[in-house]
Order: sequence, then structure tokens, then C-alpha cells
Amino acid sequence: MSASLQVTQMQQQHQQQLQHQQRYRHQRHERHEHQEQKQHYESSYYLSSKSSVSKQSFSTSKTASHRLKTSVKTEKGQEVLKLSPLPKRAKRTYLAMDTDKEVIGYVIPVFRANHDVVRGLMEAHEQDQVTEEGINYVAMRNLFVREAKEAMHVRVEKKTRSTHIRESAERVELSKTMEEWTEFRKKMNPDSLTHRPEFIVKPRGQTVWEGKSVKLHCTVAGWPKPRIAWYKNNVLIDAKSHPEKYTAESNYNMHSLEIKNCDFMDTAQYRASVLNIKGESSFVATVVVKRFQDGEEPGPLDPKPHGYSPEHGVTFNTTILDKFEVAFGNEGETLSLGCTVIIYPTVKKYQPEVVWYRDSVPLKPSKWVHTAWSGERATLTLVHLNKEDEGMYTLRVNTKSGFDTYSAYVFVRDADVEVEGVPVAPLDVRCHDANKDYVVVTWKQPAVEGSSSILGYYIDRCEVGTHHWAQCNDTPVKYARFPVTGLVEGRSYVFRVRALNKAGVSHPSRVSEAVVAMDPSDRARLRAGPSAPWTGMIKFTEEDPTVGVVPGEPSDVVVTEATKSYVVLAWKPPVQRGHEGVMYYIEKCISGTETWQRVNTGMPVKSPRFALFDLAEGQSYSFRVRCCNSAGVGEPSVSTGAITVGDKLDLPSAPGNPVATRNTDTSVVVFWAASKDVVHLAGYYIECSVVGTDVWMPCNNKPVKQTRFVCHGLTTRENYVFRVKAVNAAGYSHSSADSEAVVVQAAISIPGKPTGVKLLEAVKDYMVLGWDAPAKDGGADIRGYFVDYRTVKGDVVGQWHEMNHQALTTTSYKAENLKENVFYQFQVRAMNMAGVSKGSLPSASLECKEWTITVPGAPVGLHVLEVRDTSVVVLWEPPAFNGRSPVNGYYLDLKKASEGWKAGHEKVNKGKYMKVTGLKAGTSYVFRVRAQNLAGVGKPSAVLGPIVAQTHPGTKEIYVDVDDNGVISMIFECSEMAEGSEFIWSKNYKAITDTSRLTIVTEGGKSRAIFNDPSLEDLGIFSCVVTNTDGISSSYTLTEEGLKRLLDISFDHKFPVIPFKNEMAMELLEKGRVRFWTQLEKFTSACEVEYVFNDVIVTQGKKYTMNFDKTTGIIEMFMDSLEVTDEGTFTFNLVDGKAKGTTSLVLIGEEFRELQKKSEFERAEWVRKQGPHFVEYLDFTVTEECDVLLKCKIGNVKPETEITWSKDSIEIAEDDEDAKKIERKDGELTFNIGKISKSDMGIYQVFLRDERGKDKSTFNLTDAGYQAVMNELFRVIANSSSGIQVTSTEHGIILYSNVTYCHEDVRVSWLQKDAKIAASERVKSGVTGEQLWLKINEPTEKDKGKYTMDIFDGKDGVKRVFDLSGQAWEEAFEEFQRLKAAAIAERNRARVVGGLPDVVAIQEGKSLNLTGNVWGEPVPEVSWMKNEKVFVSDDHYQLKFEHGKFASITIAAVTTADSGKYALVVKNKYGTEAGEFTVSVYNPEDEENKEAKG
Repeated sequence: MSASLQVTQMQQQHQQQLQHQQRYRHQRHERHEHQEQKQHYESSYYLSSKSSVSKQSFSTSKTASHRLKTSVKTEKGQEVLKLSPLPKRAKRTYLAMDTDKEVIGYVIPVFRANHDVVRGLMEAHEQDQVTEEGINYVAMRNLFVREAKEAMHVRVEKKTRSTHIRESAERVELSKTMEEWTEFRKKMNPDSLTHRPEFIVKPRGQTVWEGKSVKLHCTVAGWPKPRIAWYKNNVLIDAKSHPEKYTAESNYNMHSLEIKNCDFMDTAQYRASVLNIKGESSFVATVVVKRFQDGEEPGPLDPKPHGYSPEHGVTFNTTILDKFEVAFGNEGETLSLGCTVIIYPTVKKYQPEVVWYRDSVPLKPSKWVHTAWSGERATLTLVHLNKEDEGMYTLRVNTKSGFDTYSAYVFVRDADVEVEGVPVAPLDVRCHDANKDYVVVTWKQPAVEGSSSILGYYIDRCEVGTHHWAQCNDTPVKYARFPVTGLVEGRSYVFRVRALNKAGVSHPSRVSEAVVAMDPSDRARLRAGPSAPWTGMIKFTEEDPTVGVVPGEPSDVVVTEATKSYVVLAWKPPVQRGHEGVMYYIEKCISGTETWQRVNTGMPVKSPRFALFDLAEGQSYSFRVRCCNSAGVGEPSVSTGAITVGDKLDLPSAPGNPVATRNTDTSVVVFWAASKDVVHLAGYYIECSVVGTDVWMPCNNKPVKQTRFVCHGLTTRENYVFRVKAVNAAGYSHSSADSEAVVVQAAISIPGKPTGVKLLEAVKDYMVLGWDAPAKDGGADIRGYFVDYRTVKGDVVGQWHEMNHQALTTTSYKAENLKENVFYQFQVRAMNMAGVSKGSLPSASLECKEWTITVPGAPVGLHVLEVRDTSVVVLWEPPAFNGRSPVNGYYLDLKKASEGWKAGHEKVNKGKYMKVTGLKAGTSYVFRVRAQNLAGVGKPSAVLGPIVAQTHPGTKEIYVDVDDNGVISMIFECSEMAEGSEFIWSKNYKAITDTSRLTIVTEGGKSRAIFNDPSLEDLGIFSCVVTNTDGISSSYTLTEEGLKRLLDISFDHKFPVIPFKNEMAMELLEKGRVRFWTQLEKFTSACEVEYVFNDVIVTQGKKYTMNFDKTTGIIEMFMDSLEVTDEGTFTFNLVDGKAKGTTSLVLIGEEFRELQKKSEFERAEWVRKQGPHFVEYLDFTVTEECDVLLKCKIGNVKPETEITWSKDSIEIAEDDEDAKKIERKDGELTFNIGKISKSDMGIYQVFLRDERGKDKSTFNLTDAGYQAVMNELFRVIANSSSGIQVTSTEHGIILYSNVTYCHEDVRVSWLQKDAKIAASERVKSGVTGEQLWLKINEPTEKDKGKYTMDIFDGKDGVKRVFDLSGQAWEEAFEEFQRLKAAAIAERNRARVVGGLPDVVAIQEGKSLNLTGNVWGEPVPEVSWMKNEKVFVSDDHYQLKFEHGKFASITIAAVTTADSGKYALVVKNKYGTEAGEFTVSVYNPEDEENKEAKG
């Protein structure tokens, strides 16, 4: 600095705080002592380069201050201002301000102690200090602003060098330490204010040898914590997909990318890109990979050394294939667009830059937009579509050689509404003018308002990090712009908008981007990032005592927005406000009064913006603003003047009349004139409507600003009109006038060039030329051709000249007046309604000389009509050269694309057309035609096709109509009429020139060919072709038989007869009434009926009743009865305009008498039914349990009606046994006979009688009646029989079937192999209970086969079949043999059959003799057992077995030892049995002794 400052006292005050660093300062002083003679020691303070406060010298002349100012001189004589010391009562402020003294944010004190030290330095002796800027303010700025700092130099002159050195060193060290620590804390501490990411340590470029690994490092600061992505030559590196090549790591804001095993292809620019919600930063480092050059010179195919770039010197050609078309999606869906990109030549690992654009704005990946590049295919995926996604999407592929692009439009349709008639969601919600507690939300109105106009909009807000949506406005706002107040400073918000009409509220819009409620200057400073260091000089002065001073008045108070709903004020903060933050009060005054009313009495606002609501519409107000801080409220600003509350933004005017032009088969281009004098235009909406309807549909759901739009997604051949409306924040304009109707079809253009110009015939002075029609007709039929010629002499060609001035209708031409032996070239041009094409390629040089060919030339002009799934009509023109004799016929050949030629017919075709049938739908065919004369068959024509055998969608056929006047006509309709399309009728595929036979009438898309006088002359093939379409045509063949049928129909229409759906008929009604009736098929309301009997007209009266129901066409005539005089003919005569009809019914002779009897019977029946009667007469039924019931139904009975049953004329009394069988239930009488027998035969009767009349019913259960009941019983029994089952016994095999009940008279027959089985001893049949059986005793192989049981069911019989063969026979026969063997064993088994008692009591000393009868075959073996032990015959026991039947035991003199259990055991080969008995031996004396004792 130019002036030295005396700071002796300041050094003394600071000396005590630096004693603990005395040794460090002394060492530092010794180290720098040799530099003291060259320069002054400086004390540096680092200031923020980001804040504009640090970029200028603050002199007291630029600051409004109320502090005391004095003028002093420095040692060099310079005069400076001297300020009074900072008052100790002032509060310390932490506001950061810009150059205009506007608060732009806050600073946070980190080292409060150091701050006090710096403040204390300024409380030195005032007489020794000369300052030019507030030291306190500079120190605070150095301490708390967090960007790169500038060094401020203060030259200090000391009395002693050692003191000066110590103070300078301490200040430098203290300032540097404090600033570095503050910067680090602010950048790395997540609790600081959010800020965009920035590189603390940037990645460095490196050069490595091939085969080595390299690692790029960087350190990033930012909050929220930024995410990092690594790119190689602008292509994203996916380290997870290629772990063998790359490793990416991130730890505590330190990031690295390792490239392993480097090769030449890794030489590239590597970019580290870091991103958070506040912004994005990136830095590029270059990696070069080198290799050793040992050995021979590398060849062209050897790897390139020293970081060779593979794409160096290569020119790339880009081709975009598989292009995405115009796309349509619905809100909420996911849509993908993609193209295949071919880069040629292919260079290993070189990738182009692929960029997607929407409406010329590059797209960045987000949660709504995903991009992908696979190396060959570029894909864009739009997740959860919204109307904001609608627009023109462009793919741009950039290479070092240039770029290539492709574009197509994407339309987004509205999502389905939940309630019919509600509007669709608004779109494009954005936030503007965000402040500490205020933001302006804007949006665009939707294209569809719903069933009624939009009444307004609701704005919702949600704090980021929560899911709670709060509605910002209670009353819907009409403008598409709304100021939202009441935000909390430092918090982030998102917004959405909903539209309202009479039907309800729409879906919410897509949420806006998040916005932070903060001061705009803070936001600008954070968005701008660090600026370049400032190298100026700052002069230090004493700080103004502005802290605690009442702020001044705001300036430039203006109304920025004014609507019916609110008024927005804006102003500039006051210049005089100190370093303390200010807030504002807003006041209003109604015009014409002097009373000012404070608006925000509850809470002052922090932002220099405010929205006032609840103002009276049409009322004038004045507004002013006051500032306030802790010191008080300042003076008011200048008033705004009278402001009238109302809409300041007008609705846009209606756009100009739209003009619609054809574009493609599904799109139309619409142009219109822009709206005049429109302010803040949001865009235009285009609507379309099908002609004849009143339904308007939006063509775009996102407004467009240009005055041209392509409306896609229209229906081909449909007729549309269009209209346009403009929209701005105020709302919609009136719709423009409707455009002229336009048919949706491809626009017409000039045709392509004809091809294949060739020579067909040559004579001395003329040549016949032929050519092929152009492949593209430009959307309209080819109307003709023009031929040009020029002469050729050697290599010299002449000028082109026209040969024909009238367009040719065929693809051949006879060029006349040529010179013999001269060479000519020819070209052909095609013409349609759009113009004439360019000339074809010139033909070869053709010499005009006569040919000597005898066969005809090739037919020309091949074309097809009436293409259908299985047929096609091929037409052609005769060859230009007939040969030596006239052409007498043609041959048509056809083939599929992959097969050989085959003839389409056998006999020669005389005509110049042919209908080819038998084709396969969807298959392509090609055709050719050959002409024939007497000399032979000529060369084939040019190939026609391929033609796909497929009926065009919507194709209609010619149909014949006969109108009410008998006029016969053919009708052909076409729904795809284009501009200039015509119906061309022909007969036998020749244009109709004789109009005396047909009259053609065409209206719109319908043409009628009317026969003037149909006759045999009109027989033939009538065809109709619609020009300017895709070959729409049809034909109708009128044959002699068909003509005769049409003439009959015509006669019927000329002389009509009323058609009858039913001829006259008669039916009997209740009471014997007779109804004559008929029904008409077709008639009018004017139809009249005449009723005639025997040629005499009858009228309504006592005998006849008539009725004609014209809704159904039924004609009726009623008669109460038929009498003898009513025999004759009944007739209905009808007249309906000129149509007549007659129907009659003849009732005579026997037929009349039979009808008269039936009538009398019906009347008698009616009389009978007036009293108690039988609804159903007595009849029988057989239940499933084979019970016989007699049943009848009765009607019109009363409780007093007497019901009597009788059998054989004997009344069944209540106490009779049969009375229990009678039941009555719900008008049904039942007599339950049960299981019937002959005793139940008889005549049963039921009598009904009361005062109203009587009736009886009889059932004859005898003879035929009894047999009928039995037949029904047999039927129920037969049908209840089960399938035949088989069982085996010891005697044989039994076949049986079970029935519900078996009557003794039921007849059952058994058959074997369809032959009746005769009863015998071995084979028997019979009935046991409810089982029908057939027993086969001792069955043999002959008994195998099919068995049939035939049960008589009253008619034919019911058969049950069982096949007793195979496994069934084997199982049954095996079981029979087993049972038989068991029976034999049981019969011959050894057993004791009698003779032995159970107990034998015998006196001691007596003899015991017992004999047991034994049976067994063979004779059993006999043994005896006592107490389960075998004993044998001896002197005491004598055992005998005689005759094989008698076994005896004799005990000569028994003793008590012989008492016990004995058993006679017999045994043979079939079994063993024991006959047990007990022997009890007693002594009489012992018995007596026991009795005596007892």
C-alpha cells in the first residue's frame, strides 16, 4: 500500500496472545532475516473471490454512513478519510452482501476467538491509525466467506525490525491457517449449505507403458454427496460389466478409476463427471499408452506404437437403419425409440457420440429418460410418459468426420379419466422467481377441457423428502400462473397442478423440478461456481457503525403481475441497511382515501416480492413498502400510484384460418396464421373432426409455437376438418374457423421415370416402341406418355424432339415418318395429374430397317384388375407387330416367385383379358402373355408382377339393385375416393361408348349403371375401375339366367303384390270361437283390409269381430260359433297404394262338418269347466318302486265339492281297506294300488259334484287297460335291472342281475352267443327275490362266450350282455374249482359224528365202555388222548376201531385215577377232528362221609 500504518499499540495488545508461539516466530525471523533489505514485510488477508464484495475497493465515498468522518494525511502527504471506531453496542452481523448492498446469504462464524482478536486490533490509538476501509468488515469477510481468497497487502512500518518481523510472520501464518481450515470445513462438512460439486483434487493425465496398470484419482466436494461417472472418449465406462478391465472405487469423496493391463486402445481422454441436485462438474485427463520399439520396423498389420489413435486419419460414413416411426403412447406407459447405427469403416473400440434431442433440446438421462448405446443400436426409453414428453425426437450421431441425424414425432395421449367429462391434467409445471419464502408457479393448459370449460386450477406443493401434498389455494385460479407464499427458507419443494371444471377435478400434472426457497443471489453464486482469483489491492478503513441502524426506504416498487385474483409487488432493497438482514412490511391504500393499511401485520416477509390476495376486483389501490430490522421500521417507499385490480393479460386472439393439405395415408399438414398481438403465447392446440360428426379430437397434447403442424394418427380415406386455438397464461382463445375438408391420403406427386424402352417392330419408315410403366405413379393414375427421339451418328447425338403432342394411353407407340437405315434413340416421359415426369433412360441406338419376322411380337400394356384372394383379372394390349398374319389368340403364363412357368389355360384365348382363378391367398405371382398367329406363337411379353393375391381391405363388389319402380341397375361403391378419382365403367373390359344401353349416375363414392332397356344385348362382363386409387375395381357377369331373374323381380316391383308372411289360417278358441287370421310381411300404414264371405263383404257386428294390428301385420276375424250357413269361402282383400293382396280359406264338405263338431265340443268343454271338472282325466303311472298309481287332476273345486271313488260301480267308503290308498294333494287325486296283481283288475271311477255341476272320470283296468299297466310295469322292471355280474359256487358259475321288483309274469330269456339257452339239469335260470340268475353247473370250455339276458319291457325288451371269456372266465372258473375242492374236502374230512357224551360220571370199580361214530373218506386214523396225552390199548384200556366207523374204549374197572378229559382224535388227508368228553369217577363211601360231615 502507498501509506504506512503505525500499529505500535496494536502490537502491544496482540503480544500477549502470541507468547506461546515465541520460539516459532524467532526461528521464522532468523530464517527470513536475509530478505529484509530487499522488501517490506506484508500481512496478507485472504478474501473471497466468489463474492463480488472482494472485487472492488470500498471507499467511504461509496457507502452511505452515519459515522463520524475525519480527514488525515499519511506520511507521504496523501489525504484519506478517517472513521470513528466501531461502537461496542453494535451487534455482530452475519449477512453477506453484494456490490449493491443487497443481502445475498449468510456466513457462519467458525473461529469466534480469532474474530474478537481481529476486532480488538482496531481499538488502537486513533491518532496513530490511518484507515481507508473498515478493518472489522474485512476481517469478517476473510474469516467466513468460503471461496478462493485474494491476498491483501498492508505495508507496516516498524520502529524495530524484530517486532515488525514477528508481527508479519504471525499474521501471515494465522491468516493462512484460519482460511484453509474454514475452506476445508465448508467444502467437506455435510451440514453446510448445499452447493454444486467441485474438484478438490483433479485427475491428472498419465503416460504408461503397455501392459501396466494406471489409476486416476480425484477428490470431490459437494452437498448433497455427488455421484461420479467415468467416461472414455465421451462413452460411459461400465466397470461392473468389465471387471477384468476397470475397477472404480469411491471412499469418503475420494474416487479412483483403475485401468488394468493397458494396451494401445486405452489411449484416450478420460472424463470424470460428478453430479448432484445443485449442478454438475467434470474434468478431463489424458492417458497415453506407450510400447517398447525393439526389433524390426513394425509392419502395417503390427500394433501401432506410442499411443496411436486408431481413428486418426479415418473418414467415417454414418448410416442410420431400422428407424423409429412416428410413435403414439398413453400417459403412464413406457415408450422406447431406437435406431441401428452403422459406422463405416469399423475401428476397434472407437465409439461415436450419440445424442438425443427433444424439440432441438439435448436430453440428459434422468428418472424419466433412459438412453442406451450398445455399439450398434441407440435406444431412448421414456419411462412413465407424460404430455411433457411429446415432441420431435432427434437422434444425432457425431463422429470426427461429421454427423448424421434422424427425427420423428412422439405423441402422448391423455390417460383415461376416472369421471367422464372432467378435464385432463395440465402440463409443463415450472417454478420462477424463487425467493426465501416465495415462488411463482406456471403451467400450460391441457388440450382437452372436458365436458365443460375449465373453471380454474389448484396448485399443490410437497416438501422434498416427504409425501404430503398441501393445496396452496382455496379458490381455483383462472390464470396459468400463481405466486406461492409461505415457504420455509432453505427447504426444497416440488409442485403440481390440477384442473377443475363442472364435472370434477383432473388428474394431477407431472411434478415440477425441485426448487429451493432461498435468496436469488445465493442461488446465482452457488450456480456460478468459483471465479478467477482477484489480484487487486484493498485499502483498509475503519468500519462504519451501520449495525443497529434503522434501514432506509426500498426503491422501485412496481406491480409485476395483476389479475382478478391477486397482485404481485416487487422492489429493490434499501441502500442503507447495514450488515443486518432486513424484512419488509407492505401497505395498501384505496384510491381516494389517505388511509394506509398494513397487509402483512402478522409476519414481515424476507423476499423483495409479495403477492396480495383478497382485493376487490375493479377497485384501485396504491401500494408502498417499509423495511425493518432489529433497530426498527424504516420510512415507506414511494407509492406505486393507483393500480386497478383486474386481468392485465388478455386472452389471445383467434388464429387465422387453417389450411390442411395432404401428406401421407395417415397424416395431414395444417398451416395457419399466427394470433395477432398475443402476449406470452404458450402455443397452439390443433383439433380435428371427421366430416359429418361433431366430435373434436386433439391432434397434439402439448402446445406448439410454430404455425405449421403435421397431424398424425388419422384414418386413411377419412374426410377431416381442422381448427386451431391459441393459449397463454390467461387461457384459451376462440377456435379458428374450420378448415376446408381434406381426405387423408398420400399427397400426389409427379410419377417416376418409365423404364425398359425397347424396339417391338421395325419397318422402312417407322418403328414400334414399347416400355414399362414407372414403378411409382405419384399417388395418381398415369394419364399418358410422351415419346422423344433424337438421331445418332457415330458418337454424336442430336437434340431431343417430341414425337407426340397428345398423351399416349398405352405403353407402346408407332414412331412414323422416320428415315430408313438411320439410327435413333428414344426416351419416354409419364404424366399424371401432378405433371410430367423426367425422361427415362435413353434406349439403345435403334436402326430403322424392316424386320423379316413372321410370328407376332410381344403383347404390351399388361396390367391387372380385381385382385382378390383367389383370383385376378389380367389385361393386355395386342402386339404392335402382328407378323405376317393377324393375331388370332393369346396364351397366358403364370408362376410363383420360386417356381417355373405354367400355362394358365389350355385353349387359346381370343380376348385381350383373362380371369385367373385358383390362386393361393397371400402368394405372389408373376404373369406374361404370348400372342399367336398362323405362323406360330411369338415371344412373351414383359413380366407383370409380382402381384400378391390378396383382397384389398374394404373392397366391395358390384351388386345389382331393382328399385321400387322396377328399374334394374348395377351399383359400385368406393370408400377410398381420392382427389380427381372417377368411376370408369366398361363392358367386356372395353370402354362403353354406346350410352343408349346404360345410363351412368355417380354421387360421391357411389356409381350406378342403369339399364335403359334390359335385353339379351346386355349380356356380358360389366366392370368398374376407380381411378387414382390402389387398383380398386370389380366386375359383374350378366348371364341369360340372371337377366331373366332380374326381369321377374322388375315386374314384381312394377306391379307389386303385398307379401304375406302367413297365408290365411283358422284356429279354434275357447268356448268354440273360430279365429281366421293372416300376417303381412311388408306393408305401409295406408294398408286397408276388406273382409269377404262367399263374395259378400261382411262388417263388424254381432256375428263377426275384426282386427288389424299394424304393428305386427296380423289381420284377424272372429266368429262365436259355426253354423250350417257358415259353410263357404272366407277372403281377406288388401290394398296398399298400388300394391294388392288376397288370401282365402275354403271350408266346405266334410272338412267344415268336422270343424263344426270340434267347435261344439270346445263349447261343451267350456261349459263343463264352469263347475268342478277334471283337468287331467284318470290315468295310471308306475313308480320306480314298481307301485301302480291311478292319478287325475281336478280343478275349480270348492271345500263342499263331493269327491267319490268307486271300483266296479261299488263306492269305496271311508272305512274300506282301499280308502287308505286314496290321497289328495294340491288338486291331484291318487289311488295307490301298490304291487299289482290280477285281483286289482276292475273299472275305477271318480265323481265330482256340487251345486255348480258334476264331472266324472273312468279308468278301465281290465283287458287292454290291465295289459297296458303290466307293460309299463315290465318296462320299469326291465330298466331297473343292473348289469350282469358273475359269481362262482362249488357247483358251478352263476350269472345274475338285480332288479327293483320282480313280478311273476315278467318274462326273462337267456341267450349264449345269441342262441336261446334251453333249460337242463346243468344249465338253469330262475328268479330269487329281486335277483334274476342263470346257473351253469360243472362248467366247461363250451360254456365260454357272450351271454345275453333279455327282459320283456312291454314292447321289444331290454338286454343286458356279459362276456364270459378271457380273464372273466379264467377268474370265475378258477374260483369254481377252488370252491369245489373245498366242498369235497369238507364232505370227506375225518370227524366224530356222534356216540360220545360230554360228561361221564361212573362209580369206582365199574366198567366203562364208550363208542364213537367216525366218518371220513379215506377211512381216518383213530387215536385216543387223556389230558392231552396219547395213550394206547393195554390191559386197563381196551381200544377198538371196527368197520372204519366205530371207535370204542373200554376201561375194565375204573378208579379215581381214570378221571380226566378224554378225546377221540380222527385224522385223514382232509383234516383232523377231536371228540372230547370228561370222565368223572366217584366213590360212594366218600360221598356218604362228606354228607355226614356236612
